[in-house]
Amino acid sequence: MTSLNGRNLTSLSGRVAIVTGGGTGIGLMIAQGLAANGAKVYITGRRSDVLQRVADAWDKTIGGEIVPMPMDVTRKESIMDAKRIFQQREGKLHILVNNAGQEGPRSLFLSDASAPQRRDAETLGQALFDNESFEGWADLYSINTFSIFFMTTAFLGLLEQGSKDEPNWSSSVINVTSISGLIKVAQDHFAYNSAKAAASHLTKLLSTEITLKGFSVRVNAIAPGVYASEMTLDIIKPEDTDIVAKGLLPVPARRAGSVEEMAGTAVYLASKAGGYVNGQEIAIDGGFMAVNPSVL
Repeated sequence: MTSLNGRNLTSLSGRVAIVTGGGTGIGLMIAQGLAANGAKVYITGRRSDVLQRVADAWDKTIGGEIVPMPMDVTRKESIMDAKRIFQQREGKLHILVNNAGQEGPRSLFLSDASAPQRRDAETLGQALFDNESFEGWADLYSINTFSIFFMTTAFLGLLEQGSKDEPNWSSSVINVTSISGLIKVAQDHFAYNSAKAAASHLTKLLSTEITLKGFSVRVNAIAPGVYASEMTLDIIKPEDTDIVAKGLLPVPARRAGSVEEMAGTAVYLASKAGGYVNGQEIAIDGGFMAVNPSVL
């Protein structure tokens, strides 16, 4: 059956996507994957020059196109300005990838057994209290968690409009969370891990509420393990994988994830191949959660 051909299953021809934080790292991997399979992909971020360089470098003969659309996902005004521009140009949206994020406050002494801050409970507690701030946590949650809610709600009407294009197919929201939100060790950053955990639960809340209200928009999440990004300086040597992951046990795959593995997961969720998936979170982590304490 031709409908089971891989190209038909994952084709995104005629689809329009938005990828927040699409100019670098995981967002760029996903944007290129969607475009390579035929989608027109708007990439957003606060640095217009970065977005433009990505768009200019993209080879349109591969498949779809990549279009820069500057936006700050932590500001409602910026989101609505971008929405108005997008609505005028496209009138509907098929794929929204909420990828924008940052790492935030770190307390590196937490995983260092020889650190003087770990001398006793009083010393450790005070060190953590002094090293981090309410402002730092709030900034991190704004981009890693809050932006998912505000982007999804702002574009919900356009997503529902996109679902009308084809019977038995629905628009897709893909939230990029992290295995850091699913494991039970802090990896030196309580704020990041708890914000990603909140993003995981927000994914399920949005999926359930949108579905219960009768709208044909699926909401899922991808929880990456160690992948090259600006957070990991874009290059991860095989011997550095476990240093980046900071688990109790090493990453079984003994390497970082690849562009193909990240892009392929996003394409699956956005295409007909994943059209029956709703409210789920897919961890792509090289087996990291299989050997480290997690909530799953």
